[in-house]
Amino acid sequence: MPYADLYRSKVMLVEEAVRKIKSRDTIVCAAAGCEPAAFLSNLHQIREQVADVSVITGVMGGAYRFFTDPSMFGHFQNESWMYTDACRAAHASGTVSYLPLQVHDIAHFLISERRPYIYAGCASPMDKNGYLSLSLCIMSEKDLLEQADWVILEVNPNCPRTLGDTHVHISQVDFLIESDRPIPTVEPAAFGEKDKLIGEYVADLVEDGSTIQLGFGSIPGAVAQCLKDKRDLGVHSGMINDSILDLYEAGAVTNRKKTIWKDKIATSWAVGSQRLFDFIDDNPAVEFIRGSIVNDPAVIAKNYQMISVNTANELDLTGQCNAESIGPRQFSGTGGHKEWLAGTAASRGGKSILAFHSTTKNDTISRIVPYFEAGTVVTSTRTDIHYIVTEYGVANLRGRSIRERVAALISIAHPDFRDRLRYEADKRQIW
Repeated sequence: MPYADLYRSKVMLVEEAVRKIKSRDTIVCAAAGCEPAAFLSNLHQIREQVADVSVITGVMGGAYRFFTDPSMFGHFQNESWMYTDACRAAHASGTVSYLPLQVHDIAHFLISERRPYIYAGCASPMDKNGYLSLSLCIMSEKDLLEQADWVILEVNPNCPRTLGDTHVHISQVDFLIESDRPIPTVEPAAFGEKDKLIGEYVADLVEDGSTIQLGFGSIPGAVAQCLKDKRDLGVHSGMINDSILDLYEAGAVTNRKKTIWKDKIATSWAVGSQRLFDFIDDNPAVEFIRGSIVNDPAVIAKNYQMISVNTANELDLTGQCNAESIGPRQFSGTGGHKEWLAGTAASRGGKSILAFHSTTKNDTISRIVPYFEAGTVVTSTRTDIHYIVTEYGVANLRGRSIRERVAALISIAHPDFRDRLRYEADKRQIW
């Protein structure tokens, strides 16, 4: 059958697609900007026909009724490996539960432990050879799609056609929904004086020819600004955003000295502005690779002078890091946090950097604490940590004793909290 005819034979209305779902089904959805918004927006309509349907998501942008409406309890359960605003708001209703997973393990664990029945995601339009592109995200999407019993794709002309391991043949797809919704964009975060100071400290740790990974937010944006005078940087990053594009356009990122995927920006997903989406569209300079590979610590470690820059919610005086909860309440997720710490630790010349403001809530709460509140999640242990950066300086914890760590962390804490930290360290014999 000609590809165009095969394509047309699989197109259906979204209302028809959701009626394919039965009780106790597991639906695994594409993450981030490729979440199947039309499908998820209509899922609640079959509430009376189903029970105990698991919907696995991550970095979800929309607030869909199938989990935000408390009456959906018992019908649908949103299991998210990375909480966003909508998940945090709905958590108390019982319709959302956190799914502890690292990026490079998502597909492996879901396939081996609870094999997906239905995969739902987005794709760019089919090309002349019958291939669609999974576009902005292949963290686990390609692996899950290949193992699913049914594959539902929303085809959207607004999805960039990305290159690398993103292509899916029309013969691998069971049902198609056509959509022209705008792809959600995220403008670069504005950064202030604290961010700039942190950016300068981080830039001092980055040598020419290093391969970098940057997270998202005001601090990575400031770090990128301070890296523009560097030479021959490479990019191997689970996620890319406008900060990476800025460095590429400034000539600081050339990828010429990378160890693996030389001359390419290697990533598994993109989030940012329309400018970023236009850049990655059909661009051979950007290689999209499965998250099971890009975020594998063993693969990360192959990069010479691998530098990762991420953040944390709080750090205790021994170096334990919480990057995902506020006390016992889930705020985000483990994501790739531990993977980048482990990968850079094994990289020759590698450095992992956790950069964050020393305080929150208008300088009323210190992010460096003597010990964690009961129930706080320890994302990374004190044996994992290398560099800590705040607006007050840099602390290198690798190979340091607890006494040395306490002294170093107090020195980069906000001055208003240093005496209290010393008092608690003495009182509790932390050091």
